[in-house]
Amino acid sequence: MPAGSRYTAFLNIPYDDRYRDLYLALISGLCAFGLIPRATLEIPSAERRLDRIYSLMTSCGYSFHDLSRVELDYRVPRTPRFNMPFELGLLVGWHKTKSTDHNWFVLESTKYRLLKSLSDLDGTDPLIHDGTVSGVFRVLGDALKKPKFQPTVQHMDLIYRGVLKASPSIMRSAGSRSLFGPRVFRQLVVLATQFAQLTIPRK
Repeated sequence: MPAGSRYTAFLNIPYDDRYRDLYLALISGLCAFGLIPRATLEIPSAERRLDRIYSLMTSCGYSFHDLSRVELDYRVPRTPRFNMPFELGLLVGWHKTKSTDHNWFVLESTKYRLLKSLSDLDGTDPLIHDGTVSGVFRVLGDALKKPKFQPTVQHMDLIYRGVLKASPSIMRSAGSRSLFGPRVFRQLVVLATQFAQLTIPRK
């Protein structure tokens, strides 16, 4: 399936070790539905980042925006993370002014918090994943009604476990100490897609 199409899903999420399991769960779950995850991790640092983020995000058929990281970080100066709501704002502005069938979803870990953290989205029901892998699988199942493949939570969990087990070797082969690198991300997507094809019947 071609990238830059209705079969792609943009991930607007935190890139840190505390989010690792949910990151792998989103990749695994989206691949189980037959979608291709895309992320800003793929954008070369030498290129104008904002333009590339906008182009990548608006080229996808779906986008998932996790606004659960609202707390202050541990480094001085202690600040919240603004990238996720900023990118969501770009997407919503584009969506309001263009004729498009792009589907966007807001993720959160805590019920009702979005009403306080971003009250302008009042009327938008966030998908509450409770900060758990099983919660991610549940909300993906609730959100994705159009894709051809409709995997069960058990299917997604099986793919996730395979990807999690293989992730250290993927990092070694990429020469990376982090899962949040462009080459590692691409290999995780390829592997999750392969697991999905073996796990879920493709008619």
